[in-house]
Amino acid sequence: MTTSRTKRFAPVQSLLDDKERRLAQSAALLDRRVHDSEAKLTELERYRGEYEAQFAARAARGIGATDLRDYQAFLARLTEAIRQQTALVQRAKLERDAEQQRWREAAQRSKAVDHVVEGWRAEERRASDQRDQRETDERAQRKRVIP
Repeated sequence: MTTSRTKRFAPVQSLLDDKERRLAQSAALLDRRVHDSEAKLTELERYRGEYEAQFAARAARGIGATDLRDYQAFLARLTEAIRQQTALVQRAKLERDAEQQRWREAAQRSKAVDHVVEGWRAEERRASDQRDQRETDERAQRKRVIP
């Protein structure tokens, strides 16, 4: 007996479903990375704002040249850290968006295959129902013929 198309296609369907699931997990992981990166950026910006406010308060009371140089050097490092974190957020968003696109495409392929396989199943059910009906009709016919 030959195997049905749906059974022969089951491994392909399973592979597509697994790929979609892996891509969904990866997209979720990248989305968390974006949120974490944005949170760190927000924290750095908040810290810079607090540092600037503290420095302004100190400067209002008077500040020496060494303290001013130290402040400017630290602020420059903090500004560079913010710039780098901003770039990291942008890269993380690009990676996430690309992965989400791959996931959407995999989901579409999986859905299309599921649709085709479901059509085949419906055909197989109709053919099976027709076979069953023929067999039932033949048995009924034989019973009438035999006295």
